[in-house]
Amino acid sequence: MLKTYHRLPEGLLEARPEALEGLLGGPSLIELPGRREPPLFVSVLLHGNETTGLEAVQRVLAAYGERGLPRGLMLFIGNVQAARTGARRLPGQPDYNRIWPGGEGPDSPERRMAAEVVARARARGCFASIDVHNNTGRNPHYGCVNRLEGPYLQLAALFSRTVVYFTRPRGVQSLAMARLCPATTLECGQPGSPGAAEHAAELITSALQLAQWPARIPRDVEVYRTLAAVRIPERYRFGFGAGAGDVDLHLVPELEGYNFRELPEGTVLAYAGAQAGLLLSAEDNEGREAAAEFFVRDGDAIRLRRAAMPAMLAADEAAIRQDVLCYLMERIPVHG
Repeated sequence: MLKTYHRLPEGLLEARPEALEGLLGGPSLIELPGRREPPLFVSVLLHGNETTGLEAVQRVLAAYGERGLPRGLMLFIGNVQAARTGARRLPGQPDYNRIWPGGEGPDSPERRMAAEVVARARARGCFASIDVHNNTGRNPHYGCVNRLEGPYLQLAALFSRTVVYFTRPRGVQSLAMARLCPATTLECGQPGSPGAAEHAAELITSALQLAQWPARIPRDVEVYRTLAAVRIPERYRFGFGAGAGDVDLHLVPELEGYNFRELPEGTVLAYAGAQAGLLLSAEDNEGREAAAEFFVRDGDAIRLRRAAMPAMLAADEAAIRQDVLCYLMERIPVHG
């Protein structure tokens, strides 16, 4: 399933996401030499509609051109089939950011492919790993880490002083790569948003040029720990606002504006109709159902039971169905 290249495929620097399947033939690992080893690992298009990563690496590779890279690069280009149609993933496909070693799903060709990529990275001894993503909803640019250690936070802080620490969901790229080297996930706002590709390219360029990672925790970073992944169970129909029609759950129209805002206890997130209960599911960091810990039903209103900060809220039904309604977070102290 995995295509491998040891030189830059002709036409890659100009290729649009929808052309990659024809150009590459499938998910691809491209290994390029540089003046310093071990290589930097970069993954893009794990979700086919999140295109900033591709644009960023195209910028970086074009900028170096004939000069050659200052450090070797392992570039993984993921779900090119979904990219052809501008979808996060195609029907019947697994999520390409849930197939990595350490995940909980069944065996599949995609899982074996991801295990092969990680094995190749382990053999090379990667310098760092950067996984580039976009958000569906309006969110600031931020970096994510899976370890609260100096080199990991230094890498994320080169991108943003806002850092999210998470340990679930399992099977994501950064959790697998964090066992090998400093790793971060970049969340670059919405696809095509002004400055997103340039911002990601700046981090990739910085990582290629660095000789080593400082061990100290950087100062002035704001770190948020995820508390729960909030989902709407499949059996419930939902929409936004009172005009959503005959649905079970009316999400408040201003929901997307709540991203990265510290919301007080009692904030209304949705209104329920005739259905009883909370109509939301919340998986905590131990994998347990914890909706009653975070939400309370007050008549038709579904409110926060405790103060929290959401991320990744989006007014996009398909994105909510395929991933989450949001993550709930809290600020945590880190010391430099």
